[in-house]
Amino acid sequence: MTLEPTSAAIIQLAWARHLGLDDDAFATAAARLASTGAAPGEPAHRITRVDEAARDVVFLRLFGVSALVGPQWALDAAAGIPDTDLAQHVTLLTLTRSHGGHGLGSSALFFADDLPLQQPSDDLMVSPGNPEAILLEGLCPPDDVNEVGLQGLEHRFTIMNPADEQSTPVACGAYSEWEGILADMGVLVAPPWRRRGLGTLAASIAAHEALAAGLTLQWKSDVSNTGALAMARHLGFATGGLHASVRLG
Repeated sequence: MTLEPTSAAIIQLAWARHLGLDDDAFATAAARLASTGAAPGEPAHRITRVDEAARDVVFLRLFGVSALVGPQWALDAAAGIPDTDLAQHVTLLTLTRSHGGHGLGSSALFFADDLPLQQPSDDLMVSPGNPEAILLEGLCPPDDVNEVGLQGLEHRFTIMNPADEQSTPVACGAYSEWEGILADMGVLVAPPWRRRGLGTLAASIAAHEALAAGLTLQWKSDVSNTGALAMARHLGFATGGLHASVRLG
């Protein structure tokens, strides 16, 4: 699915505020690129903000416009590096190695302002409670739990196993309001229940709750997580950009 122009502007506004930029920073940069005919991805057209107190160096590529936030030495080191290289996590690690930079990873960003509704094949019980989400995390590998971060997503919708008298959780779709504008989403599925469409269903439930609350959807996933990337595309999310960051020692 494609995003409405107004939705893209909302997403740009949310990220500009998150990075401490002017509200119109991305829109202005995009207009400047269009008027000059400059090739996107050149360092000379990158939005930058110096933050000497920053704990992280953050690179963002959003709808063809890039931004870099961090200490002056990091911006200087990245000044001649094209966006395609800077979006690689290893590049940021190399630039920040002498300052103790260590990995936070690179993530693909997807967005949606509407999604097809996924209909369950059977009657399922969905719980909005926190205990069920915590129990589900205990059934999943720690790496999956850490990446999804259900406990940081305040609105959770957990699908329970209808055939289990103890109502064991099998999948959870969740979101949290992000910058007051976006719904930052996450999905976790217990390993025995994967590849059955339950993750897609849980994500759809959470997504439509967020859309009903007037939020635009954001899906952020590590670039190496092929399952999460495929789910975002299957649900109908549109590709929006890349986010890479390192934490300074």
